[in-house]
Amino acid sequence: MRAKARDVKLLLLDVDGVLTDGGIVIDERGEEVTRFDVQDGHGIKLLQDAGIRVGLLTGRASRAVAVRAQRLSIGLVYQNVADKLLGYEQVKEETGLADAEVAYVGDDMQDLPVLRRVALAVAVANAWDGLRAHADYVTSRPGGHGAVREVAELLLRLTGRWDALLKHYDR
Repeated sequence: MRAKARDVKLLLLDVDGVLTDGGIVIDERGEEVTRFDVQDGHGIKLLQDAGIRVGLLTGRASRAVAVRAQRLSIGLVYQNVADKLLGYEQVKEETGLADAEVAYVGDDMQDLPVLRRVALAVAVANAWDGLRAHADYVTSRPGGHGAVREVAELLLRLTGRWDALLKHYDR
């Protein structure tokens, strides 16, 4: 896995089922409520601090996703993407990155085409069995409950950046 992670410059994430637990809560006004895990957010910041970009590629459109992305300084946000592979190709074109420079985290069958292309393919613990079968790594934590933080730490360790970041907090 270290060889696959060596050149990763972008961690691309699905949202529903990865950054969230996949549940949809609708309040009394008919408004959708989305829950994000704060540790996932901190993991994203750690990656960014280490020079690894983070992007979102999701099949649905949500104001909550746009707000969360803005708060985490995620500039690569692709919402309402019906065909994830086409969306992924657009990400590569806009960033100038190759497959060998991208890691992807998904949870369901629509993520499979992207998972098969990237350098490091990750499925969350509660992902569809068919996706987990094609993953290089399956998280121990489910989507929306620290899975992204787990992947962030894994990437930082595999690329040799973890110890330097940890020293910042161990004063």
